[in-house]
Amino acid sequence: MADYVQQRLEDRIPGLEQLERVGLFTKKEVKSMLKRSTALEYKLHRSVLSKDDFIAYIQYEINVLELIKKRRARIGYQFKKEDIEFPIINRVMSVFRRATTKWQEDVQLWLSHVAFSKKWGTKAQLSKVFSSMLAIHPDKPSLWIMAAKCEMEDLDSSESARHLFLRALRFHPENKKVYQEYFRMELMHAEKLRKQQQELELAKIDIGEYEFSPEILSGKLAEVVYKDAKQKIKGAEFMLSLLNIAAIFDFTKELQDTILQDLQKEHTDDSVTWDFMARRELEAAGAPELHSAQGRASDTNRREERCCAVYEEGLRSLNTEPVWTCYVTFCLDRFKRKTNITELKEKRKERLLGVFQRAHDASLLQESFYKTWLQVLLSSGETESAAQVAIAATKRFSQSLETWNLSLQTLVHLERAEAGLLFQEALKNVNPKDSLPLWQLQAEWSMASQTPEETDALFQKALSSPVPDISAALKETYLEWAYKGGGYKKARKIFKSLHEHRPFTKAFFTKMIQIEKEQEKPNMSNLRDYYERALREFGSSDDDLWMGYIREELGAHGSPENCGKLHWRAMKSLVGESVERFTTQYTLMQTGHI
Repeated sequence: MADYVQQRLEDRIPGLEQLERVGLFTKKEVKSMLKRSTALEYKLHRSVLSKDDFIAYIQYEINVLELIKKRRARIGYQFKKEDIEFPIINRVMSVFRRATTKWQEDVQLWLSHVAFSKKWGTKAQLSKVFSSMLAIHPDKPSLWIMAAKCEMEDLDSSESARHLFLRALRFHPENKKVYQEYFRMELMHAEKLRKQQQELELAKIDIGEYEFSPEILSGKLAEVVYKDAKQKIKGAEFMLSLLNIAAIFDFTKELQDTILQDLQKEHTDDSVTWDFMARRELEAAGAPELHSAQGRASDTNRREERCCAVYEEGLRSLNTEPVWTCYVTFCLDRFKRKTNITELKEKRKERLLGVFQRAHDASLLQESFYKTWLQVLLSSGETESAAQVAIAATKRFSQSLETWNLSLQTLVHLERAEAGLLFQEALKNVNPKDSLPLWQLQAEWSMASQTPEETDALFQKALSSPVPDISAALKETYLEWAYKGGGYKKARKIFKSLHEHRPFTKAFFTKMIQIEKEQEKPNMSNLRDYYERALREFGSSDDDLWMGYIREELGAHGSPENCGKLHWRAMKSLVGESVERFTTQYTLMQTGHI
């Protein structure tokens, strides 16, 4: 091993001498580099190899190359690259080859090799790296695409890129992304040839026997790719992706027409087709340029009407939820567009509300659209319609928590009498484990709209719920309502009736503590009772409760001599990170920082 390392170090010496001779590095720096290189070389020849050692070696050599580049720019010396940089690049390439042979499954290592080859290597080296990588990882379409793009864009070889795509399709005959990029590559190739032809014609250069093939210039190779892809991969969405790629190039009108005709002929049973065909009407040639805002608005409205006509045609042959979803989404997109023309704004709103209603009547309106429908109605002041939609939504999606919550919020906001009965209906249909938001909303509504007796009965019903989260969450609300409506005595009575009724939340106790402290003469004995009960439930994890208790004892109504005992109890009770937080807070308090 030593002989081999020594030979590699000796191979470095000419390059290092050149660095010193031309003034890029000092003698001291060269000596330091040789020492560092020796250590790195020995690590690469140990009996047990480490990937990190290879990466460290490569990174060091790349840093050297970058430093040489900067110093060349600084002193303006650009010679002797074959004696200085090339040996370093070859060493790095050799180390990369060893590493990728040892750890073939590491794709990131291969990609690092590719990145280095792109920046520092030659075209031939880069092609070889891709070839080796694809031989090991033919199952990854993204690597085939990367290699083909590199051949096309970096190495300027359309032929090599084409061969790579064809090989990729043998491994991945139904991969959409491979076909899309292959299709794009052929169009880019045609565009490049067209530009070359234009440049030659402008320069009036006689090209002799060489002529550009009209078929290739018009994108016929891309059409061949399209026809093959169409046979392998079905679906309107994929065909539209190819159409969108073709639309980028200005010489593909015939190809676009071919794809469009196939789309209309083969995929009329797909909502994506109808959505695309409808939205195309917005871009269709219309009236000549109009200068007045009113004229432009009228033209926009006509275009939107033509879009809607296509959607209507689609619904006659394919009355499905996806088509309605596309139709509603289009109307909603147009409704959201800003305009200062009142007539256009009203027309868009009328169109949107009409489509919402018709989709709902057909029971094909997506649940998520009801929220938008209600928002539009409420913002327009159509409260009666909003109430009817809210109720209708609950019938359509009777087991959906989101729909019930939205509809009941709307009815509560509108102060509708139906809300009370619908709350009961909602709790029957929604899974009890998910119904906490409904209980909380009903409590808010009851406190604002019902008699105290009815509200109290509601809270009692909630507290007896078999779902612990409901019982725990509504205790705090119950306590706060009792305090606001019946004062301190009522709140304390409620607290006493519930303080052994598990489960609890910390907020239940802290609310009672806050109520006690708001009194003209807080009762320290009561405060201690509240804190003790809270700590019994949460004392092992909540350091804030312990600190709050200690501050109360340090206050005007407390007994400071109790703080030591509380500190000792806290340290015994708290676990994990809460101990550290408590210790920090207690120390800061003692030193007067908080």
